[in-house]
Amino acid sequence: MKSFQEINVGDTLGPLELHVSKDQVRAYAKIMGFGDIAGRFTDEEAAKKEGLPGIILPGNMSLGLLTKLVTDWIGADGGARLSRIGTTYRVPVQPDRTIMIHGFVTNTNAADRTAEIDVWVENEDAERLVTGTATVEFAK
Repeated sequence: MKSFQEINVGDTLGPLELHVSKDQVRAYAKIMGFGDIAGRFTDEEAAKKEGLPGIILPGNMSLGLLTKLVTDWIGADGGARLSRIGTTYRVPVQPDRTIMIHGFVTNTNAADRTAEIDVWVENEDAERLVTGTATVEFAK
């Protein structure tokens, strides 16, 4: 992990290339306890009945992937922590496709030693499916 002084606006995080399978989505939905009540995460036909193209990733699974990008960038040395992350779900994220997770530093604040980061999930067509912002606080 870089120190706060080494962080610059425009620094990039990732990209992190992932392939999330339908089985992984089903397992996640089951573990989180909503697999039986929200078929859109486990059953192709149930998802299509809701007007979706098929099974989709739960929103909090996408949030988890975005969080992973930031926490991997922070590292485990204790010099920084993710203090906030927020997302907007623009387009359903479908499994069994390659997705890319990106981020870049949009602002730094020396007074409170924070960095603001834009993060997003995009598909093979570079369409942004989920977007968000995160705040990282660096140790003083």
